[in-house]
Amino acid sequence: MRYHIVTYGCQMNVHESEKIAGVLKKEGYEAADSIDGADLIVFNTCCIRDTAEKRALGNIGALKKRKKSQKELLIAVLGCMTQQKGFGESLRETYPFVDIVLGTNNLHLLPYYIRLKKPAVKIETDDTYDVGVSTETFRTSYPNAWVNIMYGCNNFCSYCIVPYVRGREISREPQEVLREIAFLLGEGYKEITLLGQNVNSYRYGDTDFAGLLREIDVLPQKFRLRFMTSHPKDLSPEAVEIIRDSAHICKSIHLPVQTGSDRILKLMNRKYTAEHYAGLVKLIKERIDGVLVTTDLMIGFPTETEDDFQDTLRLVRECEFAQAFTFVYSPRLGTVSAEMPDLDAETKKRRITELIRVQNKISKSVSETFTGKICEVLIEGTDSGGRFVGRTDNGRLVAFPQDGEYKIGDFVSVKISASKSASLVGEIV
Repeated sequence: MRYHIVTYGCQMNVHESEKIAGVLKKEGYEAADSIDGADLIVFNTCCIRDTAEKRALGNIGALKKRKKSQKELLIAVLGCMTQQKGFGESLRETYPFVDIVLGTNNLHLLPYYIRLKKPAVKIETDDTYDVGVSTETFRTSYPNAWVNIMYGCNNFCSYCIVPYVRGREISREPQEVLREIAFLLGEGYKEITLLGQNVNSYRYGDTDFAGLLREIDVLPQKFRLRFMTSHPKDLSPEAVEIIRDSAHICKSIHLPVQTGSDRILKLMNRKYTAEHYAGLVKLIKERIDGVLVTTDLMIGFPTETEDDFQDTLRLVRECEFAQAFTFVYSPRLGTVSAEMPDLDAETKKRRITELIRVQNKISKSVSETFTGKICEVLIEGTDSGGRFVGRTDNGRLVAFPQDGEYKIGDFVSVKISASKSASLVGEIV
């Protein structure tokens, strides 16, 4: 029996798909390269953005004809899209050829419902998670390994559905996190990425996020440590100092701001001001030598005016982000902002085009500062042209010719010879 997992959304979902794959391999399933060769198709969905949800539903609907001709084919839909109130039952009504629908807290039950051999919907609404070390995880991202340190979110940003589908924050016991990381390092992984909807609100007993970073940093092997995603209201000066002094924590911080307008930040329920955010970025850059800060920016939030948009552009220029992931606001049913009047599509398009133009210019300028420098790069894979690709400690992507002496997972010194908007080109020295 062969399975294929289709994953939507962020790194959290990528890692959950690794866990699902591990569970299925334990049941005797083998991975198929594509949907066409699979006996079991699993959709691990995301509902954070409307586009991901529509894409998932379109791909699920496309299997109706195949299910008619291949009745033994099993189709399972998992993930946070199903966790929306009433969505699981509605999905089965609209797509009756779907066999299994599971919520975010029930992924580990997939083998049980496969063996049950009858249609099922199982959606738990309490805030419980399988937070133990998943030795069954089938990891596919070497030399990087994802490690959850917490689940859920307490922030209730007015545009975000995560607290409703992922529940309240639950942090893993620090020694459990340390054991998982030590195991992964022993298996040869070279980069660990800590995951959570809001990693720097981590707390277990007396251990906060800064304390967890300190404990991980004493591990003796050569490795890199990254984390995502951070909330500006929770990243402490203590954590910044630990990153500065660390032997392992990368000098790269992703700090989503969403907007530079205080009025919109208040409507978003983000709990900080643009001035506070800019001050935090200034603190990070002053204390951590060579650090690069990246961010998320949302354009077209309800009632956003031209002045609000200009405030965002001013913040972008002030903070000089190394890179920004830009999005156009789309309403999510069940959130506070979904009840607010939406902006017209033309205004959104014009503003995000201008934002991308401004940010691309800054990103290019940041990349140009690397030219002529020698950087340590972790080889992560190859590109379509056969070159090695990897990242610097502070997160810049680098492409360079392969050298037979090295392989994926090796640290190499690369001299940067050219730069692009958000990437670099060099050669091993």
